Amino acid sequence: MINADKIRQQFPILFQEVNDEPLVYLDNAATTQKPKAVLDKLTYYYENDNANVHRGVHTLAERATKDYEGAREKVRAFINANETAETLFTRGTTTSLNWIAKSYGDLAVSAGDEIVISYMEHHSNIIPWQQLAERKGATLKYIEITKEGFLDMESAKKQITAKTKIVSIAHVSNVLGVINPIKELADLAHKHGAVMVVDGAQAVPHMPVDVQALDADFYAFSGHKMCGPTGIGVLYGKRALLEKMAPVEFGGEMIDFVNLYDSTWKELPWKFEAGTPNIAGAIALGAAIDFLTEIGLEAIHQHEAELVAYVLPKLQAIEGITIYGPQNPKDHTGVIAFNLENLHPHDVATALDMEGVAVRAGHHCAQPLLKYLDVPATARASFYLYNTKADADRLIEAILATKEFFQHGSI
Repeated sequence: MINADKIRQQFPILFQEVNDEPLVYLDNAATTQKPKAVLDKLTYYYENDNANVHRGVHTLAERATKDYEGAREKVRAFINANETAETLFTRGTTTSLNWIAKSYGDLAVSAGDEIVISYMEHHSNIIPWQQLAERKGATLKYIEITKEGFLDMESAKKQITAKTKIVSIAHVSNVLGVINPIKELADLAHKHGAVMVVDGAQAVPHMPVDVQALDADFYAFSGHKMCGPTGIGVLYGKRALLEKMAPVEFGGEMIDFVNLYDSTWKELPWKFEAGTPNIAGAIALGAAIDFLTEIGLEAIHQHEAELVAYVLPKLQAIEGITIYGPQNPKDHTGVIAFNLENLHPHDVATALDMEGVAVRAGHHCAQPLLKYLDVPATARASFYLYNTKADADRLIEAILATKEFFQHGSI
């Protein structure tokens, strides 16, 4: 069990007032805050080791390269990849998924083939596949969702066929708050000769992830959702697949030899990392991994489960509220999307902000899902390791105050 009150002391941004109220930050599904250890690592790199990696033999360059590649090893261990060659640094989950769709997709998908995703996907896990299907004349198919908000595995068995080349599913939904059965889906995909792609943006920060145990062929996630900096992310891929794939970007750093009319590429993982990488971001991501590992991902997962068990029944008791996804706290992650009757979610989020409570409102980059749910938008509160039951109480109080204000014009 973790001590969230103690942990939050390491996050300077949390100790401020918003609209004359102490900040309660509940927009963690969008981005998480950064502990001082990560902020200090960023500053240290720029103040002491700022140099390009892999290219220089001087001391600063060697120190920067050592820390940069050291961060790659931390990533490998964090997700239990087989080797560092299977972990590529990208700008984030979106870039990672685009790389797969462009490089592997163009290699593996032909006219008449099928790509299978689900109705609960983030736009980053929809649009690249739409574009691939359009380029190749393939068919994009969707797995349905049960009334309780779970991925419908009977639908999955119907949609994944011998024509399927790629199955790409979120490990955790950024709206419904469900954990999807990735291993079962991977087994189903592999049975039909397809590869399993996983959008892990909402999973890696919150629970232990073992890409080998999941048997994922590709796994993508972002640093900024796991206490790391923005602009840095990871694409994991099995070596056999990455070896076959062509780079998506070309230029310096990723080359072996350049001739006048042709070039050759470096070995994995560097053949995919063109140009000067986000060195500071990668090193600081390593610091974030150290931070999360010290706390323990299982402990973080348990802490969030306890918060949901505490707050979800209180939310369900509010008259006129609709909560999306599973109604049993045991089936719900720390992402809770909701609407209040007769109130637009943007108005709800604005009113909560006046109470110092930061939540997200909108379609959450999941418009097909919201159309499937027949709602234009929702409000969304999302919890993380530094949130407390006191934060949950503030959320409840702010929602009740919002209802009172819109019903009677006063708080």
